[in-house]
Amino acid sequence: MSLKKEDYVNYTAILKEELIPAMGCTEPIAVAYAAAKAGQVLGEEPTHLNVRCSGNIIKNVKGVTVPNSGNQRGIEVAATLGIVGGNADKELEVIANVTDADRKKAGEMVAAGFCEVDLEEGVPNLYIKATATGAHHTAVVLIEDNHTNITRIEKDGEVTYTAKAVADDPNVIKGDRTKMSLKGILEYADTVDLDDVRETLEKQIACNTAISQEGLDNPWGACVGKTLLENWGNDVKIRACARAAAGSDARMSGCPLPVVINSGSGNQGITVTMPVLTYAEEWGVSHDKTLRALLVSNLVSVYIKHYIGALSAFCGAVSAGTASGAAITYMAGGDYDTIAQTITNTLGNVGGIICDGAKSSCGAKIASAVNAALMAHHMAMSQRGFKNGEGFVAEDVEKTIKNMGYIGKVGMAGTDIEILNVMIDKVDVDKSL
Repeated sequence: MSLKKEDYVNYTAILKEELIPAMGCTEPIAVAYAAAKAGQVLGEEPTHLNVRCSGNIIKNVKGVTVPNSGNQRGIEVAATLGIVGGNADKELEVIANVTDADRKKAGEMVAAGFCEVDLEEGVPNLYIKATATGAHHTAVVLIEDNHTNITRIEKDGEVTYTAKAVADDPNVIKGDRTKMSLKGILEYADTVDLDDVRETLEKQIACNTAISQEGLDNPWGACVGKTLLENWGNDVKIRACARAAAGSDARMSGCPLPVVINSGSGNQGITVTMPVLTYAEEWGVSHDKTLRALLVSNLVSVYIKHYIGALSAFCGAVSAGTASGAAITYMAGGDYDTIAQTITNTLGNVGGIICDGAKSSCGAKIASAVNAALMAHHMAMSQRGFKNGEGFVAEDVEKTIKNMGYIGKVGMAGTDIEILNVMIDKVDVDKSL
């Protein structure tokens, strides 16, 4: 296969869109970003803030600590901190520079009822609408589909910005995920001029390694990564699981270190990175070959996840763990068929782990997904694997990925609603069983 120029450009654009730095869990940070932008547009001291969110945003903010908040949780905290001390120009690092005075003021405003939060139904799974009101003006900022995708800005009822203007800009290259394929990803990884992507990947390595080490060095969250190393030993398989889990341990508990994300998720960004780096170190893989393996890991994760959507009942650790296994097989010299079998073996095992919001147990789900991917890798390298017709496994990996995507997006849609109902006590489980 010879990669066409337009495909080369497309994969490069996708990488640069996806691999961006974010601080903390991306959902509360996206809320803070929307609020900060609304405050910026308002242009005066706000007296009230209303945030309307999809169920998936509420689900993913409920259980995590907002970074730089002083160990506080909740949409009200994230949004108010964005208004008080946020810098909208920094996007997903919007609250990186808040001060003690900002935290104190935000806490007082939250306690006084400054911010009101409502569930918005019948909207995309990723939906945040922030409305800031002042003495003389009102500003509205709407984010949809991905965490920095502002689709509408209004001031005093007048629309000042829509996403269509950007979408139609011929100078903005947007990646088309519908044109991705495993063969295309592998050809791109083999042939790309690394100087076109080196800066992006080096930042991912630096940021994600730092937060992983922070999670191993200090008692963040449930300490999944530390627990693995303390009790299961220190071989390469355990280190790969532990280093990925440890980054999530720190991130879910409010560690302010930035993460380079994948598919809109810091946890997925960590998961596509740390197992690959761990095996590269163990095997003495050259740095350039490691970068090419990271291309496989990042792009396979995006490829699987784009069928499912940004937020759903499908745990993104599965797609990211699957991708890291594919990249490890790539580093081990596996060909297309072996890499495809690694993907199939992983999805056929842990595909369908539910997402019940961002929280400390994400680290455990990451460890489970990576462990499954490593087993899948060893099975594939021994020419063993799950076959066509076994469950949702199809005749080729592309169809298997699409089957998993359909299950995650369509089949688990009802599951997603019921997870949220349980989390917000909207249903009496005892009476329902």
